[in-house]
Amino acid sequence: MKKTIFFALLMIMSMSASTVFAGNLNPKNAIENPAIPAKTDTKLTEAQATKLKDRVEEIRDMDKSNMSASEKLALRKEVKEIKQTVKKDGGYVYIGTGTLILIVVLLIILL
Repeated sequence: MKKTIFFALLMIMSMSASTVFAGNLNPKNAIENPAIPAKTDTKLTEAQATKLKDRVEEIRDMDKSNMSASEKLALRKEVKEIKQTVKKDGGYVYIGTGTLILIVVLLIILL
């Protein structure tokens, strides 16, 4: 009995221990603080988005049977880069399954 109480208290104390963060406590500006990314305005225009979309469709419609492996790899890399560019534009918000379940349960409880 005393051992379980001791281990329970030890667990509670170890979980509630504060962590120590290394780094500069008073950054002079946001540029020196690497945790805060610099804001850049990299929104795609409609013309750029349609151009990227047309390029992806062009790559998908290509006859790749006569291409070498390195050419196919280059095309795959290009499509990946285009997808990352569109993703970086901030076109959507991703909500994971666990988060969605948590939100639904909280709504049921609160309403």
